[in-house]
Amino acid sequence: MKITLKDGSIREYSEPKSVIEIAKDISEGLARVACAGEVNGERVDLRTVISEDCALSILTFEDKGGRDTFRHTASHIMAQAIKRLYPNVKLAIGPSIDDGFYYDIDSDEPVTAEHVEAIEAEMKKIVKEALPLERFELPREEAIRFFEEKNEPYKVELIRDLPEDAVISLYRQGEFTDLCAGPHLMSTKPVKAIKLTRLAGAYWRGNEKNKMLTRIYGTAYPKASELEAYLTMLEEAKKRDHRKIGKEMGLFMFAEEGPGFPFFLPKGMVLKNTLMEYWREIHDREGYVEISTPVILNRKLWETSGHWDHYKENMYTTVIDDEDYAIKPMNCPGGMLVYKSQPRSYRDLPLRMGEIGLVHRHEKSGALHGLMRVRCFNQDDAHIFMTPDQIRDEIKGVVSLIDEVYQLFGFDYFVELSTRPENSMGTDEEWEMATNGLRDALEDMGLEYKVNEGDGAFYGPKIDFHLVDAIGRTWQCGTIQLDFQLPQRFEAEYIGPDGEPHRPIMIHRVCFGSIERFIGILTEHFEGKFPTWLAPVQVKVLPISDKYGDYAHKVYATLKAAGIRTEIDERSEKIGYKIREARNERVPYMLVVGQKEEEAGLVSVRSRFLGDEGQKDLSEFIAAVKQEIATRERREEEAK
Repeated sequence: MKITLKDGSIREYSEPKSVIEIAKDISEGLARVACAGEVNGERVDLRTVISEDCALSILTFEDKGGRDTFRHTASHIMAQAIKRLYPNVKLAIGPSIDDGFYYDIDSDEPVTAEHVEAIEAEMKKIVKEALPLERFELPREEAIRFFEEKNEPYKVELIRDLPEDAVISLYRQGEFTDLCAGPHLMSTKPVKAIKLTRLAGAYWRGNEKNKMLTRIYGTAYPKASELEAYLTMLEEAKKRDHRKIGKEMGLFMFAEEGPGFPFFLPKGMVLKNTLMEYWREIHDREGYVEISTPVILNRKLWETSGHWDHYKENMYTTVIDDEDYAIKPMNCPGGMLVYKSQPRSYRDLPLRMGEIGLVHRHEKSGALHGLMRVRCFNQDDAHIFMTPDQIRDEIKGVVSLIDEVYQLFGFDYFVELSTRPENSMGTDEEWEMATNGLRDALEDMGLEYKVNEGDGAFYGPKIDFHLVDAIGRTWQCGTIQLDFQLPQRFEAEYIGPDGEPHRPIMIHRVCFGSIERFIGILTEHFEGKFPTWLAPVQVKVLPISDKYGDYAHKVYATLKAAGIRTEIDERSEKIGYKIREARNERVPYMLVVGQKEEEAGLVSVRSRFLGDEGQKDLSEFIAAVKQEIATRERREEEAK
């Protein structure tokens, strides 16, 4: 039996071996930290016995699959603790998620912080018991009876949804047994650092017509130090919450009359428009033309594009003159109509069309989260139409543009290549050509990337850019999607050098993604302390007293005339209070004016960056700030 490991090395065995035995054969250290195995791409328990040639990866907490296994086991530990303390609670589901795990439960009484504290303490006892997790199977009907006897109706409902001939997988740890496909750790012992983090409501199976359950979130790590670092990050994230900062700075709001539909306030519109001006500047430089397409288009268009079949549950629909219409969830079908609006030649290609288009998508109310998850947003789309021999260069051009944007804001990022999903259109040959086109461009540029199997769009593979913000969180924003399908479905053509019609290839791409979401990310990344070029208010004039109001207004007018976004604080407050208020408003520069400044024709400059910068000539100050704005410089903040 030959086992091909992740590094390409091969190990041979004369008899079947479990994954954990192979891990021990590689090294005792690896076996100690192993969480699961991956056999021919399928995640399995460490106890799984391998009896034939295969590719094997040993997954640790450093691997996503290993981390998911570790935290899925933690969710079972939580469920066991809940049933020990509160036997009448009914269990629903408990998966791992990106930053931890949760379990949905149905409790007769409201779950409080005291309950959560008791559950966490019981979980730590279960970890110390080092209970082995054992997988076993039951026929479907026997599994139904098993959970009926335990009075677990949600488990019974899940099993009844499975085929009649299904064999049901369960996991046992001590006195507790749960319905689960796995995999899991070998015992509860490795889950040494646990923290339950919050409570939320969740409809059973995500359906608003079903009962509201209680969702208990938590996270788990192999080491206490890793948990402590995560909890520190959570505290920092609370301080940076864009919803809190957005309210303090007067950027945006939400109203009960439109859940999930953001309202941008005057200062928020300055921020939004400044971002869009930057977008237009760099796209004009790179040869893009800007278009605008309608928000509502008829059903026939969405059937042609495939959205009606593949995306209808996320679309808002209406009827006009007895005909079905949909509010656009994406800009691309409108872009196809623009492309087809006139004959095209190979000489016109590549054709780069950009659109900051307002789109609407139906999101469940429980998923809404400030600007991060909304029901309408502006997407900074571009659609590039090209010939096959232009694919590599166009993708490389887009990658360079996205890299430039993210570097401007100080984001590190990593790249994923997402491949064909199950729910897809097109032939194997088209998908292979499209995927190779993206892969080749990344390799030409020497960019490292991970392969995200099965996470492509239904019409083509994609490159996703994951930003890393100031406190280490990741956000998926930019994407490049290569599409052979829409040009075929819309019968788009161009006349080639041979005088014959040919089918163009299409790239869908965004830099910001959702502009609203990007503003949320930027707000948290900068903690509201935007670079001067982006700040809604760039300078605040602070007269020491009413006596210097005339001079303050003269300074204010001069700044405004120079194109600098300026406010003046004329309140009858002490100057120290005004300075603190301006700092709380995260204004980059404050100009204090009093008797000395008026007599000398100067201003006293205080900034977020250096604190007290001393007296300066107003014209020199304006020149320096305009230079900072023009170059979009990011000055370092003063030490706290």
